[in-house]
Amino acid sequence: MKRQIKHPGETKSEVLKVIPRACVDETAAVAFMEKQRWGDTPRCPHCDSTEVVMVMDESGQRRSKRFLWRCHHCKRQFTVRIGTIMEESRIPLRFWCWAFWSACASKKGVSALQISRECSISYKSALFLMHRIRWAMATPKPDEKFKGTVEVDETYVGGKPRNRHTSKPGRGTKKTPVVAIVERLGRIRTRVVPNVTAKTLKREMDAAIDPSARLCTDELNTYRGIGRKYVGGHGSVMHSAGEYVNGTDHVNTCESFFALLKRGIYGTFHAVSRKHLHRYVSEFEFRWSTRRLNDGERVWAAITAGEGKRLMYRQPVKKELPESKSARDIPGQPLLWQE
Repeated sequence: MKRQIKHPGETKSEVLKVIPRACVDETAAVAFMEKQRWGDTPRCPHCDSTEVVMVMDESGQRRSKRFLWRCHHCKRQFTVRIGTIMEESRIPLRFWCWAFWSACASKKGVSALQISRECSISYKSALFLMHRIRWAMATPKPDEKFKGTVEVDETYVGGKPRNRHTSKPGRGTKKTPVVAIVERLGRIRTRVVPNVTAKTLKREMDAAIDPSARLCTDELNTYRGIGRKYVGGHGSVMHSAGEYVNGTDHVNTCESFFALLKRGIYGTFHAVSRKHLHRYVSEFEFRWSTRRLNDGERVWAAITAGEGKRLMYRQPVKKELPESKSARDIPGQPLLWQE
């Protein structure tokens, strides 16, 4: 049997075959979104009934201008937008398709300014559009805690210190700390936290890591007391001495994620406020968790993840409150696991 040779650029994803047309034609975009959400069985988002019918125009040959459906069970009309992050949006679905594709295919993200230019919409609309996609990408609470070897590390996001006489790169400055918890060869959980004290780190680690796991961290003293509870033990590496691997103990997986996050922020977004940082971190977390999928599968995962979620305009634009010592009081920061 002759071996089939795969040429560069070839893909088996059906999504990537149809999404280019969905990005330029509104009818194709609606059909694409309906296919990703419902498959071959349209379903009413109000009563979950499959007894639905497509609403046609006066001629009976084409769909209605609003692409409506009608449910025979609850007698209500609906579109593919209802019950998703796209609900009540006036942005054409072809722009939604383009934004989803760009956000899922770009390893370091895509800026709202670029979406604004490519779709000919205002920056304000493009920014809110991308925030809603990031909200769809926000990872829900996992059913099981991380097991096996689990890495924990923290980084600091922000500009250069205004005081030129200081040499501190992160800790001790006004930069925003981000904690990453990675299950080796598996899942990841990231959180924007107000500080890296033992109380804050313990809360995040207890919520994500199973006590039977083995913990891997750097030499930060805060981890020493926390690591005693894990049955698998606590291994660490001393970065200050140039040690980055100690047997099987390292935090290089966390570092690789932070590298992508920093390159995206510095190279694509350029500046991210503390208020909205958790949204961008969720976007990078989603792409990391779906890194073994192709772009088409990742687009499908992002679209389906937006079902049942809403992000109102008043939420991302509300005024920032004074800084708080509690992670639950960070402006714009959702509660634990972004529920």
